[in-house]
Amino acid sequence: MPTVLLTAPYMIPFLDRFKPVFEKYGLELIVPDVQERMEESDLLQYAGQFDGAICGDDRYTERVLEKCAPRLKVISKWGTGVDSIDASACSRLNIRLCRTPNAFTTPVADTVLGCMLAFARRGPWMDAAMKRGEWEKIPGKALSECTLGVIGVGNIGKAVTRRARAFGMKVLGTDIVDIDHVFISESGIHMTNLESLLADSDFVSVNCDLNPTSHHLINAVTLGRMKSSAILINTARGPIVDELALASALQKGQIAGAALDVFEHEPLPADSPLLKMDNVLLAPHNSNSSPTAWERIHWNTIRNLVEGLGMEYKG
Repeated sequence: MPTVLLTAPYMIPFLDRFKPVFEKYGLELIVPDVQERMEESDLLQYAGQFDGAICGDDRYTERVLEKCAPRLKVISKWGTGVDSIDASACSRLNIRLCRTPNAFTTPVADTVLGCMLAFARRGPWMDAAMKRGEWEKIPGKALSECTLGVIGVGNIGKAVTRRARAFGMKVLGTDIVDIDHVFISESGIHMTNLESLLADSDFVSVNCDLNPTSHHLINAVTLGRMKSSAILINTARGPIVDELALASALQKGQIAGAALDVFEHEPLPADSPLLKMDNVLLAPHNSNSSPTAWERIHWNTIRNLVEGLGMEYKG
């Protein structure tokens, strides 16, 4: 009987719904207690015990994969990003790596717009002042008065652009790959280089993948190119932003604020200076929250697993 290591935190609470499906395909489950993710040392405890895996942002390093091979045939990632999995090692070891492309485009794009509206209209700060007993009219601005810079014009970057344009914003974009000219002409986005984008944007939204070219893309140097009135928004991956450099830039007033849903270390450490900053909006890696998106990903992840184990998926 094939055995599956299921460690996706978004699926575990609903496991009773899925158990009959796994039973239908004759799959036995190993379900560890997972909080945010399984680290390398956690996964090594199960090496050689499973044929397939359903995972979240677990650290499937080369060492883990080598220990799990040759028994491990497929890793089915819950979601889109596979930066925590060594894809080249999977290929070398003949381990199929599956994911759900375009999984969270809508909720993440909505989150970016929510962050911009919060900073532009100053809602959270006026609410806090009112609850302190203060009647303070904090100046805001319309999004149509602002320029948005989108770093990474993939599915989410495009969705963010469409929403921003609907609010009348000027949108600048940058990417390491060529963007479809039809989208450029239809959306009105102006493609430019990173340096120009940072210098000219009131909001900078990070929407690129985490890869060797984007690790610490936002650092002391690039933060120094932003306007002192600008806001950084990161809903992509934590390590794209050098958090120490960001905290320093915020403390020095190099930029005006930040909205962060992802962090270099998750959960965010209790001693992070970001937790004490009034000009920072924080969320616990939750911009993917959407019942509709989650449902689609649950079943697509199971389908990818079943097919990766060489069986026909019948729904």
